[in-house]
Amino acid sequence: MHPPKRESFDIAGRTNTDPKGIVRDVDEYVVQPWGLYMARPTPGRAQFHYLESWLLPSLDLRASVFHFNPGHERDQDYYLDVGRYVPGERTWQADDHYLDVVVRTGRGVELTDVDELLQAVRHELISPETAEQAIQTAVAAVDGLARHGYDLGMWLADYEMDLTWRTL
Repeated sequence: MHPPKRESFDIAGRTNTDPKGIVRDVDEYVVQPWGLYMARPTPGRAQFHYLESWLLPSLDLRASVFHFNPGHERDQDYYLDVGRYVPGERTWQADDHYLDVVVRTGRGVELTDVDELLQAVRHELISPETAEQAIQTAVAAVDGLARHGYDLGMWLADYEMDLTWRTL
């Protein structure tokens, strides 16, 4: 069982320090009043070659698009990480709270890693209060997406969030 994954996003330095402490160069950061966009290559990853993410602190979510390598494609349009995302003037911080929501636009969602969250609570890696908040966040995301036809953009428009993505 692993502790919560922690990342930092150094806007001025244009780097992203991943949960293993590896510092990665970032192609682009965009700061909005409601979130932070990051786009970067993923060298050394067999499954995907590029990652785009929006950190959305008010929703306790990170929305990502993975650009998969041939043969590693997955049936997903967006991947939502439940966690705590803390804005900073120069650096943003992220703590992953285990739960993920896989979004298939117009078709449905899948909540994953509930078992990991429960194990983390059992091993005292995360507090019961944090786990409860993670569950509430995931349920709110699934509910919001369902009410909007499983369309992430339509759901986030309710919060005046307009996520943009690269075309690779």
